Amino acid sequence: MSITKSTTIDQITVTENGIILYREATRIMEDGNELSKAYHRSSLQPGQDLTGVPANVVAICNVAWTEAVIAAYQAAQAESVGA
Repeated sequence: MSITKSTTIDQITVTENGIILYREATRIMEDGNELSKAYHRSSLQPGQDLTGVPANVVAICNVAWTEAVIAAYQAAQAESVGA
């Protein structure tokens, strides 16, 4: 009888304004059978510090967050604060 715990990123989404949404799935397995599964969802805003973010998510951020995307997101945020 062997019980294991694994955590994987099983979903990454990029929204139209550049926000990255990702989901981590934590699975508890016993002899190949799943005993439980839990999800943790996170979001990242364009230009946000990526310290501690999983490498595969950082790779997506580095592609999606062009200078234009970051500038547009920051402009939209400044506009919504001033409104």
